[in-house]
Order: sequence, then structure tokens, then C-alpha cells
Amino acid sequence: MPVARLEHVNIRVSDPDRTAAFLAKLTGWTERWRGPAIDDGWTIHLGAEFDYIALYTPKEGVPGPFPKGNPLQHVGIVVDDLDAAEQVVIAHGYEPFSHADYAPGRRFYFYDHDGIEFELVSYG
Repeated sequence: MPVARLEHVNIRVSDPDRTAAFLAKLTGWTERWRGPAIDDGWTIHLGAEFDYIALYTPKEGVPGPFPKGNPLQHVGIVVDDLDAAEQVVIAHGYEPFSHADYAPGRRFYFYDHDGIEFELVSYG
């Protein structure tokens, strides 16, 4: 059976620079690339050496964000220090919710300024 890994996820955001700055502070990820994207849109790739999140915004006038769950439920990100990550989330004006501590790790969720739900989890 082939071995695979997730290379990237592409999500639509209203302001790629704002989302990239927040995620960089939260995760330590770096910008890998930025430039023109499909249908005259714009994308920033933010991540690590082998994986990233593509932050895409369409050209002006293209219909806006999708309702939650169509089809994305949330984006899960592993962090090494959940408490420090929560402070970054709060400092950016987002409200953590659904804190849980069960095997194999601790976690909480929050919505960003575009209504995208993120789950932060720590296995440490």
C-alpha cells in the first residue's frame, strides 16, 4: 500500500495577509510563496518544509465565503504549547471554546474573522 501525507489545504479567506500574519504568529510557519491564483485571485502559501495552507482570495466581485460545513468543518493544527497558543488566539480577538482534555491530547476550537473554525490540539 502506498504511504501518503497531506501536502496542503486551500481555503478561501477575505484577507490572505491578515490570516497569514495571524497563523504565522500562532504556529511559527513561514511564507513559502505568494502570487496570482486561479480566476484572477491571490494566494499565500504558509507552512513548513513539506506542508502548508494555501490562503486564497478571489478577485473582487466573486461570491464570498461559503456557509460553515459546506464542505469544510474545521482545520486542525497541532501545537506544542496549547496554553501559549490560546493566548495568541485571545490576543487577536478570537474566542476559544469547547476545551477538552481526553486521549490522546488537549484541544480547543475558535472561529477566525472569516468564520473558519480551527481546532488547536497538543499531544504533549
